Amino acid sequence: MHFVLCILTFYIMSRIGKKTILIPDGVTLSIDGSEIKVKGPKGELMITISSLFKIDIKDKELNVIPRKQTRQTPALWGTTRALIANLINGVVAGYEKKLELEGVGYAASLDGKDLVFKLGLSHLVRVKCPESVQFNVEKNLITVSGIDKQLVGQIAAVIRSKKKPEPYKGKGIHYLGEVIKRKAGKKVAGSTA
Repeated sequence: MHFVLCILTFYIMSRIGKKTILIPDGVTLSIDGSEIKVKGPKGELMITISSLFKIDIKDKELNVIPRKQTRQTPALWGTTRALIANLINGVVAGYEKKLELEGVGYAASLDGKDLVFKLGLSHLVRVKCPESVQFNVEKNLITVSGIDKQLVGQIAAVIRSKKKPEPYKGKGIHYLGEVIKRKAGKKVAGSTA
């Protein structure tokens, strides 16, 4: 009875892991052991998956199938499937994050491929551009784009960390559409005589 319950839990646990990934036209996958390479119109990406899983491809449909039942299998199943889906989406459509620069005297510009900020400091703040990422600056809007979802998110977080938005006036760098919790400033007490 306990064994049957474990098997049932195993198949119920990962709804995401059981989903099929459709491989679009123009995308090629090559599997070498636990290494998966995805090549598409925008570039090439690679990932190493856990040995707990195998990849099954039939008629432009990819499935992630567990090799054996362990405690980590349900947790890693959905993650592995999501990472492969992100690779495929990255080489087809790509990813982008938009950040907004807010504050008087704050500015961003491109120096070659790198980003350079004026953030009210005594020096300019520079953010180096990694190989597979592109920066775009329009007035106070900064766009970080690339094919690797993790790298795009990481670089966007690095840019935001250079001048986090402060809670009183909201000055700083924040994601487009991000809600900043505001605090009330000190109130000047009126004198009563």
